[in-house]
Amino acid sequence: MPNILLTRRDSVAVVSLNRPEVLNAMTLNMWRELASLFSGLAGDDGIRAVVLSSSGPDFCVGADVSEFDRIRENKDQSAAYEVSVDACSAAIANLAKPVIAAVSGYCLGGGCHLALACDFRFADHTAKLGIPSAKLSIVYGVKSVQRLMAIAGTVNAKRMLYSGQRYDVAGSQSMGLVDEVCNDVKTAAVEYAATLAANAPLSIAGAKFMLNGLSMGDGGLDVAAAQRIIDLAADSEDFREGRLAFAEKRAPRFRGR
Repeated sequence: MPNILLTRRDSVAVVSLNRPEVLNAMTLNMWRELASLFSGLAGDDGIRAVVLSSSGPDFCVGADVSEFDRIRENKDQSAAYEVSVDACSAAIANLAKPVIAAVSGYCLGGGCHLALACDFRFADHTAKLGIPSAKLSIVYGVKSVQRLMAIAGTVNAKRMLYSGQRYDVAGSQSMGLVDEVCNDVKTAAVEYAATLAANAPLSIAGAKFMLNGLSMGDGGLDVAAAQRIIDLAADSEDFREGRLAFAEKRAPRFRGR
């Protein structure tokens, strides 16, 4: 079986990590494959939203440490490894479509990294989130720390990174790491993704671009690019369709252009 699965539910793509026998630990090849998959979804007009999930009871225990002796033995290998990890999280975070993480069981280290790259994190009552880098003498990458701080705040980010502690779903939600707690997390995530998929793609893409940039601090937002996105939406067929649907008191039929 492949290590990453892709299924479609109408306009929602469900991407699933598929190594349940090792708690969905991420190999270097999986980081690269997942980045390629999300880059491909960017050009698929039939997909309007994505759910990032997993096979088995655990979302992702993190990077596959068993291969570190071969691929992450020194600073040069570590730097190259982080390039692949950052490229993966960037492909998720920069996808101009809503991405929802459906988290159950362990969501640790690299797994938490993946979940933080998503727009929303839904979790069930079994979820345990944490970043155990301090227990492995690993310093989390700059982009990852920026994203964690934007979501959880500086003090909570310090608490997580200094302690390496695992947090249950209540503690994770109190820090802002979890947005919704659900009994059937994958179903809830897909249902929410479907509601977002019905809205105007250009509006969501523009909002995501600006919010992601602004959340990364001074200089994080390309203002000129943001204005181009605003102008594109203002001249779009979807904007005309939205006005017409409002006047005719019907649901709009957006096409993303």
